[in-house]
Amino acid sequence: MLLALGSAFLFAMAPVRQVFKTDPSQGIRSGRSGSANPRRITLRDLLLAGQIAVCAVLVTSSLVAVRGMIRSLHANLGFVPQNALQVNTDLDMAGYKGAQAAEMQKSMLTAAESLPGVTAAAYAGRIPLNLGWSTSTVFSDNTTDYRMSNAAAEPDEYSVSPGYFRAAGTTLLQGRTFTWEDKADAPRVAVVNRVFARQVFGSEVNSVGRYFKFGDGTRVQVVGIVEDGKYRTISEDPQAAMFQPILQSPTTWTWMIVRSNRSVQDLAPELERMLHGLDASLPLVINPWEKELGTALLPSRAASLALGVLGGFGALLAVTGIFGMAAYSVSKRLRELGIRVALGAQRQEVLRAALGRAFGLLAFGSAAGLVLGVLASRVLVYIVYQATPRDPVVLAGVVFAMALVGLLATWIPARRALSIDPVTLLREE
Repeated sequence: MLLALGSAFLFAMAPVRQVFKTDPSQGIRSGRSGSANPRRITLRDLLLAGQIAVCAVLVTSSLVAVRGMIRSLHANLGFVPQNALQVNTDLDMAGYKGAQAAEMQKSMLTAAESLPGVTAAAYAGRIPLNLGWSTSTVFSDNTTDYRMSNAAAEPDEYSVSPGYFRAAGTTLLQGRTFTWEDKADAPRVAVVNRVFARQVFGSEVNSVGRYFKFGDGTRVQVVGIVEDGKYRTISEDPQAAMFQPILQSPTTWTWMIVRSNRSVQDLAPELERMLHGLDASLPLVINPWEKELGTALLPSRAASLALGVLGGFGALLAVTGIFGMAAYSVSKRLRELGIRVALGAQRQEVLRAALGRAFGLLAFGSAAGLVLGVLASRVLVYIVYQATPRDPVVLAGVVFAMALVGLLATWIPARRALSIDPVTLLREE
């Protein structure tokens, strides 16, 4: 309220001051015919151009955010969340530790696989694009000095069960996936993504079968390479990732992926009953995998919503400003326009004389705002997936939106200018 009152007082001071400085005799003598020099740039013009530019910036940014969100919904995530359920539990909370937790995880997996319509199921200690992540520092196989400066990569790491990549919909490019023979007493193995292979081995070609090391000197053999994906955020650059057999890197945290050709809404209650049949005390959270991606998509959605609302308010203010400018211009030049009509001016000439300044300010402000919007939208790259202001759809959308703003704002003043009757107007004068 204080901001609104202060703004009203501040912007009312300029016309009030102008009124007090006006010579009454000069005002009476000039009557309605007085008008400012149409070629002089006034403070009002600059303010209106700035207002239009701000509107164009907001419209550009909102369209960039919306387009980025649409891309994120169809992005290659390195997994397929559609038609899959995600089951989250911590077996430690139910009293399972060590070998007991591993046995319970296998029992849960067997129970899920036995349900009608389930095509694949697996579990992991954590899954991509969920809150929290873990990384490891790895070194090339010939490294003997394990200082951080000698590290080959620092990949995100995941502990997964056999069948995980099939259940997640992740494509295996080379080699093999894990089996139940990859146990704690078996040789250490890993499946890595393409970025990991390039960073550690220089190329993904012939990377299967090669070794890398952890900081304690443990050697790990790469047995497979999978496609790259998104692991922390939708908008991240390609990251190295490493998957280990969960029997070699056990955890009580359990994220189970259950893929089915049935509706996930129908499968969820049946899956919950089956798992609680194993142990009624299991703390379970079961949701469609797509729904669980809401956290990863939150920045894009929030940016789109916020910028969309601001863009709408900016457009409303721009319409108001242009309408006021155009209406004021027409009212101040009624006599001149009447004379032009009486002398045979065409409709387009009348419109150019009455609204030329308003359209010029609209074009200038929109162009400046579009350039500023392109620059400002670079910030959205850190929030919205593949946000680019150079998208032809965005540019066309901004041009269309600003043209629509101008059309709405000048419609009534244009009709008034075209409806001038010079006989009636000059008789009033």
